[in-house]
Amino acid sequence: MHEKTDEELYKIFLHTGREEALGILMDRHSASLTLFLYNYVNRMEDAQELMLDAFAEVAAGPTLFSGRSSFKTWLFSIGKNLAKMHLRKRRFVTESLDEFPEKAAEEGSFPEEMFLEQERNRQLYRALSFVKEEYRMVLMLVYFEDMSYEEAARVMGKSKKQIYHLIERGKKALKEQLEKAGTEL
Repeated sequence: MHEKTDEELYKIFLHTGREEALGILMDRHSASLTLFLYNYVNRMEDAQELMLDAFAEVAAGPTLFSGRSSFKTWLFSIGKNLAKMHLRKRRFVTESLDEFPEKAAEEGSFPEEMFLEQERNRQLYRALSFVKEEYRMVLMLVYFEDMSYEEAARVMGKSKKQIYHLIERGKKALKEQLEKAGTEL
């Protein structure tokens, strides 16, 4: 039996109420959605709360999901809209990137390798925090979340051509930040 797609799991949840289907979706997407939301709100607690709110909205029913995009694209769009509403209601607070969740240690990894990987990730996220928000968002969606340009365009409310240009400018800006910091990735 093949592993079920997000869309299949969502349909199972909607039609049968089987919460384990929603649990699988949360397992698949909660960490990446939280990280994505963190880039909007800059507070991990708020990002986690918004992630839960996004899944609560998904669990409430098929209000917006039409199947024209992937489930992940739809979920991230819900999260983005919740984050924008959150920022309108509350003053923007910036916290240290040291609160960023560390990548879970993999079995059999050497401590030195894990440390170096975590340090590279920390430097990359630090550099990303200094690039324009639009660039940061598109880079996160395409490179960290493996979304296509079309999916990123839907999440960000842009055209595919705009996404292409944002990615090019974002990569250039990120490279400049990394060079400023003397970081080689």
